[in-house]
Amino acid sequence: MYSVELVEEKLKILDQTKLPFIEEYIFTDNVERIAQSIEKLEVRGAPAIGITAAYALALSIKNSPKEKYSNDFFCAYNRIKITRPTAVNLFYAIDKMKKCFDENHYNQNLYEILLNKAKEIHLNDIKLCELIAENGLSIFSKKSNVLTHCNTGFLATGGNGTALNVIRLAFENNLIEHVFVDETRPLLQGSRLTAWELEKLKIPFTIITDSTAAFLMQQNKIDLVITGADRITLNGDSANKIGTYNLAVLCNYHKIPFYLAAPFTTIDLNSSDKTKIKIEERNKNEIFEIGSNKITKQNYSAYNPAFDIIPNELITGIITDKKIFYKPFDFKNV
Repeated sequence: MYSVELVEEKLKILDQTKLPFIEEYIFTDNVERIAQSIEKLEVRGAPAIGITAAYALALSIKNSPKEKYSNDFFCAYNRIKITRPTAVNLFYAIDKMKKCFDENHYNQNLYEILLNKAKEIHLNDIKLCELIAENGLSIFSKKSNVLTHCNTGFLATGGNGTALNVIRLAFENNLIEHVFVDETRPLLQGSRLTAWELEKLKIPFTIITDSTAAFLMQQNKIDLVITGADRITLNGDSANKIGTYNLAVLCNYHKIPFYLAAPFTTIDLNSSDKTKIKIEERNKNEIFEIGSNKITKQNYSAYNPAFDIIPNELITGIITDKKIFYKPFDFKNV
């Protein structure tokens, strides 16, 4: 299964807001609808967002006359780049598409060239997911109980995932005893999405509230923690789904290894440290509602950042497609 794929020159997007109860797809070649899918989290996960964005830019000129190529492409570029400000893969993908456009804008086959570039970005992510999993096997010294946060499987990428793909391959190699899945409030990507993927993979798991992780660690029931990352800076400071920083602090206190898993493209080579990371703040109603059910008064004040920042000193290692990076993190000399 894929979270996003190109079918007959339209995007087929698995609507993740309906999971795990309904598997429903969105078929569209409309840039505005694709942008909304990213904003509404119908498609989510840094690599999957980047792939979706790349296809959107290719499709932006699908039905355009040649004299409007530039206008339509850059309108799409400017629309897509404001959908999710934190995930670096979005900007990596659209900048690759922009470079491709600039180099080929006089070519009469520009649409096909852009579409092939988007497919290349997608296929590359599939390969990166497998390399991440293979590199991640080395972090296991025994059959382990693992805790993970948010969703990092095929729903979040173009391939089989990042952190969850490490878990999948470790399970296939008899290195996973059990997986504990943080529910991941407020949008429950753990209890809705990661649990759904683990069920399909037939990996034993238990859903916990985000606040239960500390108690499990106190009881020595967690051997290591693996999460994804949406942006990693040059010194290793990293942004991931809100609640990840909590886990890093807990792991540091309980002396439990804490790993991030992400493609090397998630490393923002233009950002020196955490002060350069822009954190997306989302609508407060995501806190006040679960599905269509209101859980408190709508007029209350609320703070709803989508991500938090993990300082590099709390990270044991960063698993990428190239290798596992350890402190002091050096991403320039690879």
